[in-house]
Amino acid sequence: MLSRYSLSNKIEGGKMRTSENTRTNLLTNLSLGLVILASCALFSLPRKGPAVARAGSPQAERDGQHDFDFELGSWKIHLKRRLHPLTGSNAWVEFDGTSVTRKLWDGRAQIEEFETDGAGGHIEGLTLRTYNPQTHDWRLYWANGKDGTVVVPQIGQFKNGQGEFYAQDMLDGKSIFIRFIWSKTDTNVPHFEQSFSDDGGKTWEVNWITDQTRVSDAKENSQ
Repeated sequence: MLSRYSLSNKIEGGKMRTSENTRTNLLTNLSLGLVILASCALFSLPRKGPAVARAGSPQAERDGQHDFDFELGSWKIHLKRRLHPLTGSNAWVEFDGTSVTRKLWDGRAQIEEFETDGAGGHIEGLTLRTYNPQTHDWRLYWANGKDGTVVVPQIGQFKNGQGEFYAQDMLDGKSIFIRFIWSKTDTNVPHFEQSFSDDGGKTWEVNWITDQTRVSDAKENSQ
């Protein structure tokens, strides 16, 4: 949290006599103080962290409403999932399946149907992606067919071909941060990773990895 600073002058006897040199020195010191304050504020901001802290920031000015166009169409999915996140366990299970993504709102939203089977059982899910042209952020909503619950949205955007999306949620009664990263989006084999952090974003543990392979060149633009 940024600290607040205040500057005060002590006036004795209800009067303060200030020479021209004193006024100049005061202005110089005040300007220097403002520069130092601004520098402190800048360097206290997180370099990497939840997108909630960055949403709507001045840097987010590009129009990203087509950033998820690469997802349109049909895919084969290979999924690796960590069984017990944030416990020190390195036990993973693997799945194979398919997904289909269609666009809505002329590309400002998408819906993806996801289904896989493997050693960890059957996963059937739904992802809704919506774009906010005012903040230039995407919101990603996931729902698991097992219980139909829509979880808190991941919020973020793409930069230099990579998408980063963040949210805060609960795991086993403990507050955690969640991070999604999309990469290789300019290929027919895009890569996705989900990670959790229980130390405020200082460290991250990957727990869900999907690699997709396009099985249809037709991006269902008309649907």
